[in-house]
Amino acid sequence: MSNFLTAVKERRTFYGLSKEVVVSNDRIQEIVNEAVKYSPTSFNSQSARVVVLFGEQSDKLWNITKETLRKIVPADSFAATEERINSFGAGSGTVLFFEDQTVVEQLQAQFAAYADNFPIWSNQSSGMLQFVVWTALEQEGLGASLQHYNPLINDEVAQTWNLPSEWKLIAQMPFGKPTFVPGDKEFQPLESRVKFFQ
Repeated sequence: MSNFLTAVKERRTFYGLSKEVVVSNDRIQEIVNEAVKYSPTSFNSQSARVVVLFGEQSDKLWNITKETLRKIVPADSFAATEERINSFGAGSGTVLFFEDQTVVEQLQAQFAAYADNFPIWSNQSSGMLQFVVWTALEQEGLGASLQHYNPLINDEVAQTWNLPSEWKLIAQMPFGKPTFVPGDKEFQPLESRVKFFQ
């Protein structure tokens, strides 16, 4: 199996994270820059925007998320929510994935026949970027997971880090040193999921 497919196979969701440093911030910046530069986008739109939060900046994000959820989750069931958010905040950083809606809207205007598809293609491009970053971080010995507390936290995130309003938050990826190994993953039979015609 190729190194690439091995990396794909080994990528997992890690919920148990710690702040112990196993990879330098410089290396993480290098990984994210390479992923953003080389991940494919429809019409070469390059619409992805990424913010990486380290240390206290990441803690701030998960505190924002926790306090936002505190306002809408019933008090008698908030403990489980708080525990989950704290597990994300236990990591050493978080990658925020955005899509620049200005780029999407420009493509919609330029190629009107495909206008309805550009938001879909934008999300697909973002998903590919998320996967590349996730897999690359794991290859460096980090664990990560993919979270979606948008749009609940969108406005406060944009305000806190002074981000353009055109940047639409798509996903949040907390990362850090894994504190436990995930269990075996179950798979549906490939025969019911894939067809080949020769």
